[in-house]
Amino acid sequence: MTGLVVAMDGPSGSGKSSVSRGVARALGLRYLDTGAMYRAMTWWMLREGVDLGDPAAVAARCPAPVIVSGTDPDGPTIHVDGVDVAEPIRGADVTGAVSVVAAVPEVRARLVDLQREVIGEGGIVVEGRDIGTVVCPEAPVKVYLTASPEARARRRSAEVAGSTVEAQQEAMAKRDTLDSTRKTDPLSMAAGAVELDTTELTLDEVVTAVLRLVAERGGHTSAGVGDPIHERT
Repeated sequence: MTGLVVAMDGPSGSGKSSVSRGVARALGLRYLDTGAMYRAMTWWMLREGVDLGDPAAVAARCPAPVIVSGTDPDGPTIHVDGVDVAEPIRGADVTGAVSVVAAVPEVRARLVDLQREVIGEGGIVVEGRDIGTVVCPEAPVKVYLTASPEARARRRSAEVAGSTVEAQQEAMAKRDTLDSTRKTDPLSMAAGAVELDTTELTLDEVVTAVLRLVAERGGHTSAGVGDPIHERT
């Protein structure tokens, strides 16, 4: 299982983080949250006062921060220039700006290079929005998680203090549009990926379904058979 790479894509609130960490723990693999890297870059840009409305300014500054991601699924870390930013990158300011920063091609190119360095060591579950399509399209296991807009908003509002389902649904709709229509590496389901709708499934059921897929594609796990999942050809 040392060289296994599991690519997990999908929109916000589809369950990527919880499922990816659960799968990594079950298989004894490392875990990488690529979204946290884009958030870390956005946090740095905001701290430095970079004009996010100017893509050229963002592109010029993106090589500067040193971003390091820990890969322990039980306690993933993210540091920028040696500073632990795990909490501040989840703030409303970063959340509201990350899609803008992530749309800049130079930002994506730099972070994809960093991600591939980590992934190159093998034995990892990677989550994001372009993992199966761009970062590691050769991954033997590619999963695309989905859920209804209502379910996604409900999950996210439970995580964000003072938020409402309505507010989260509106915010997610905007984020989905930005992510799926950006010119560079838009969010889409990769060829060969398995789509899994998590709306009516528990976390354990989704993890079990992914473990079954790993077993079917050459991994070694005793995961049981979950609900039907569908591959895109």
